Amino acid sequence: MDKRIIITAVCSALGSISAGGFALAETVGRYECNVVGAVSQEPIGDKDGHRITGVQYSCSGVEGLVKGAVYTGTSTSEWDGPQGTYLSGGGTVRAAGGLAVTQITEGKGAAVMKDGKPAGSESSGKALFKFASGTLAALSGKAVRWETKPAGVGRFSIELTDDSETVAVSTSKQ
Repeated sequence: MDKRIIITAVCSALGSISAGGFALAETVGRYECNVVGAVSQEPIGDKDGHRITGVQYSCSGVEGLVKGAVYTGTSTSEWDGPQGTYLSGGGTVRAAGGLAVTQITEGKGAAVMKDGKPAGSESSGKALFKFASGTLAALSGKAVRWETKPAGVGRFSIELTDDSETVAVSTSKQ
């Protein structure tokens, strides 16, 4: 292929991208959470480190559409050593004048070590607001990506973003 054709194609693509613009996925909210009670770990028995883990947690909404809300949730995951897959989970969001219910649709996790000791896990996946009403009605039917980070013993944060990696933003006038 001729160099001029390649350069023209690349410049044209870059021009289209800069004219259209890109924005990061919109932040829906962020929670600060605490594990409630003991984490259950049931060995599956087929090999060492293969287990089913159940967690109950309570969170306070600190940012976005969930600011001021309380979230109570559970999750069940399968762990093979330091790697996990979420099997089920979700919870209830309660806010002044509003109520919502979430369901985890997929997720993966990995153990986090600090100074050679387990310090929690990082995980990410997708969830759906299956129901939302009142002051939380804007969340009804919303698909989100979630990401957790450890924040100390028995503590973690959850960040929710719109379920799109990038959102095209039109900057051209018609």
